[in-house]
Amino acid sequence: MKILFSPAETKNKGGISQSIDGNSFVFPELHSVRMEAINSYQKYIDSSSDIELSKLFGTKKQNIIDYYKGDLLDKEIMKVIERYDGVAFDYLKYEDLNKDAQNYIDNNVMIFSNLFGPVLAGDIGIPDYKLKQGEKIGELALEKFYNEHFTDLISKYLEDEEVIDLRAGFYEKFYKLSKPYTTMKFIKDGKVVSHWAKAYRGIVLNLIAKNNIQSVAELMNMPIENLSIIEIKEQKLKNEIVYNITS
Repeated sequence: MKILFSPAETKNKGGISQSIDGNSFVFPELHSVRMEAINSYQKYIDSSSDIELSKLFGTKKQNIIDYYKGDLLDKEIMKVIERYDGVAFDYLKYEDLNKDAQNYIDNNVMIFSNLFGPVLAGDIGIPDYKLKQGEKIGELALEKFYNEHFTDLISKYLEDEEVIDLRAGFYEKFYKLSKPYTTMKFIKDGKVVSHWAKAYRGIVLNLIAKNNIQSVAELMNMPIENLSIIEIKEQKLKNEIVYNITS
């Protein structure tokens, strides 16, 4: 079973001094294509004003703009799952999982970075970068770029697997599933929630890893505190589990 997951705009700082190469990420055969996107990002940073960078980074704070200038590939790298911060990752609590559960995450979770594209949670590492969700690099829309170049390989990677799609809507643009898959919706007081959806994606992933879940059937039988299944919707390829948040 494989789980598709969103990144976070906030990142943890630090890491190790090591260069990215063709073995750094899943799909090494497309490393040169991935580097096209990264090099476009770097060229844009090198040639842009602070006003343009403010838009690219999604911040007006000069100290943050200054921090993310410079050569991205000279920055320290950190394992993909450890680089990202944010609500879902706070509730995933990767650092508190035992080794077996961490290995499960490393090998079975694909995160869709808005700069580096599809990467595995356990991939060797990415630098601390800044890119506002949905922001183009000049005329380059990265979600379209990665969808065009990586779709065939992702589909092959997933072809014999059950798939749980825990991505936020925007990241579905990087890759559209063409086989049956399962998603989740979280409702509280009769309304679909946003903040709590991020939290429960992290909680669910934490429990999936701890329980070494290998199928959707096992997932359906896995108790989740404060969640109860109220409906299962089948829409063409999508099987949506609707959870009610009980407290």
